[in-house]
Amino acid sequence: MFEGLASVRVLEGCTPDALPLESLLQEAEPTVLRGLVRDWSLVRAGLESPQVAMAQLREHYNGRPVHYSWGEPATAGRPFYNEGFTALNCEVRRGGLDQVLDELASYLDDPHPPTYYVASLLVDSCLPGLRAGNDLDFAAHGVDAPPAIWIGNRVTASCHYDAPNNIACCTVGRRRFTVFPPDQIGNLYPGPLEPTPGGQAVSVVDFTAPDFERYPRFRQALETARTVVLEPGDAIFIPSMWWHHVQGLDPFTVLVNYWWASMPAWIPTPMHALYHALWAIRDRPEREKLAWREVFDYYVFGPADRAGAHLPEQARDMLGPFDETMARRMRALLIGKLNR
Repeated sequence: MFEGLASVRVLEGCTPDALPLESLLQEAEPTVLRGLVRDWSLVRAGLESPQVAMAQLREHYNGRPVHYSWGEPATAGRPFYNEGFTALNCEVRRGGLDQVLDELASYLDDPHPPTYYVASLLVDSCLPGLRAGNDLDFAAHGVDAPPAIWIGNRVTASCHYDAPNNIACCTVGRRRFTVFPPDQIGNLYPGPLEPTPGGQAVSVVDFTAPDFERYPRFRQALETARTVVLEPGDAIFIPSMWWHHVQGLDPFTVLVNYWWASMPAWIPTPMHALYHALWAIRDRPEREKLAWREVFDYYVFGPADRAGAHLPEQARDMLGPFDETMARRMRALLIGKLNR
């Protein structure tokens, strides 16, 4: 189904110490950074063999237990739902990373292995020292973006979006990325908000065998899709809120990614507002919902300074710019109102 899709744009010549972060954020387009991390030690180890890459990970592992997803061979590398969308088809286990690597190694030649997926493990917490030869210089841009590592076999991360911006570095094995702009949410058929395979709602469409009778609007989504296969050493920039489907293509795969927000730390995730709006607004009569849409357009989705522009500056309060002090006040206000 990936034939005929548009390609993700490619940028050549980037290096870890010369990231074009400003232009990537301004253009807000998914972009392949070809060969960005080709000189990382983990990439070079993986090009020798999966075993050499595993050995390097073991060298840095500090013994802390990790959580990972495990599924029967029937899950076919796709952490997802049961038939009724009431539970996940994989179980979360806790154990040593060295044990997970041993089990992954034992299935390298198995065409139908169990699913193993260590997801979003902070590198510094379990693999101290690995960053010395495997890191992007975000600090040079004044950005705090601690790397996370993803380890598994031919695992598919079903199509989802993330609120932060993302640079994902393909270090061991190949990965196919397919991305969609944020306005395709309705054509991608998101699943439940809870539970989810990875913390975010995912598309329920099986990309390997899409059921167009059940999910007809997915054809429209595909018209906007862009896809690329990343080789070890390549990276991809995924702007905030872009949907992305990620498929591991080899028996052992490792990815390192960096998430960072465009807002200061005292601004919370909009997901909190979404949950509250589902509770407070969604089921009201249509005429009330339309009125609340006007209210939200005025206060939230229009120009940031519009609602307070006609007031003296000292009277704008929460209608003016937020800072850390105002954020603490707002948090206390909300907690107080919700606890009544």
